[in-house]
Amino acid sequence: MKIIFATGNKGKLKEAREIFAGHEIISIKEFDPGFAPDETGDSFFQNAVIKAEAAMKIVKNIAVLSDDSGLIVEQLDGAPGVYSSRFGGEEGNDLLNRRKLLNELSGITERSAYFSCTAVLLFPDMSAIVTNGKCYGKIGFKELGDNGFGYDPLFIPDGFDKTMSELSSDVKNSLSHRGNAFRKLMEKIGEHNEQKDRNFQ
Repeated sequence: MKIIFATGNKGKLKEAREIFAGHEIISIKEFDPGFAPDETGDSFFQNAVIKAEAAMKIVKNIAVLSDDSGLIVEQLDGAPGVYSSRFGGEEGNDLLNRRKLLNELSGITERSAYFSCTAVLLFPDMSAIVTNGKCYGKIGFKELGDNGFGYDPLFIPDGFDKTMSELSSDVKNSLSHRGNAFRKLMEKIGEHNEQKDRNFQ
């Protein structure tokens, strides 16, 4: 099955291609290099829908995958949340985002946090499958590892003493919020023709 992923994020593309084995995952950027819809939603679900519908207007007759996800830090009242990708002031600048997070948590030892992801698979008939995934853990005190992106070098999942970026791709995908949401999508794709979870029309 060909699926257009409404992202230009290379890390997300890599993760999706590993999880959606047997499906052809293509970036929306191959159809529209300037694809960048305004993510004006106040929830991960709303932003995922915005991206999916914007991509569907471009590709029209191919299934579209989108996701919106972020990091929720309890001691920061849920921040950065839906602003995770621009927390540092510049959209998509992972380094600035991580630096600001460390600055905000300076002097704080209780660093419980979790990643949350809402994934949407939108079909040309505007029916959709929607799933959610979470990954719980804590924020470390310094960046470690190089097998990841976003906040991975700072996030230590529960049950581990290493950051996400220090884990192998297989282990990371088995734990990650996006991996959990994408696997649920995989399970539901086969059921799509018999049961449609949601319709946006």
